[in-house]
Amino acid sequence: MTLVRMIARPMLASTFVVHGVRAIRNPDPLVPSAKSVTDQLVPTAKRMAPPAIADRIPEDPRTLVRINGAVQVVGGIALATGVGRRWGALALAASVLPTTYAGHAFWEEKDAESRGQQQVHFLKNVSIFGGLLLAAVDTEGKPGLAWRASHSAEHTRAATRRMTRSARREAKLAARTARQEAKLAKLFARQEARLAAKASKPARLTRSTKRDAKRAGKAAKALTSSATHAAKPVLAKAGIGS
Repeated sequence: MTLVRMIARPMLASTFVVHGVRAIRNPDPLVPSAKSVTDQLVPTAKRMAPPAIADRIPEDPRTLVRINGAVQVVGGIALATGVGRRWGALALAASVLPTTYAGHAFWEEKDAESRGQQQVHFLKNVSIFGGLLLAAVDTEGKPGLAWRASHSAEHTRAATRRMTRSARREAKLAARTARQEAKLAKLFARQEARLAAKASKPARLTRSTKRDAKRAGKAAKALTSSATHAAKPVLAKAGIGS
């Protein structure tokens, strides 16, 4: 396929280079037919173009024929060599339109034979125009600008979707982790409370026991003292010393 392109492009460009050189060197034969087109296109172009550009658009048909020839030469070389071939094909396609309209207006011919010949040339140029459009959109298997733009947009959307899904997963994981940590903290708090309660009970029991022991000792001393005082008179009567 690459070899076919290398052969077909110079073949398609050859006619434009030849006719372009002829138009530059000798534009006079083309001026009468071009004048009918330039008289219509130049005023329209001046109205549509910005003022700075409109003032520079030439009105002389001879100059416009040479400009069109120069476009065909440059575009043909670009298409043949492959350097800027797509832009060259577009430039050639743009130059075909006024050339075809000016040189092969078969509908204006009154003679049937002349009309038939001009119609053949008109359709030939239409076919060449279609071939140039195909050459202009041919990317030789490489991604075109439109594809790259759509692919970049799709890649951006896919990356956004991945980031959104990742953010959602991280948010769910963070929420789950927070719940688990809260549960663990609650369990640890309960366990510490139980341990603290168990550790505090013996202390309270020990202090209570100590208080009871002290009270019992005091009561025992009081009983012993009262018993001793009560027994002293009895022992004295019995003649038993203290």
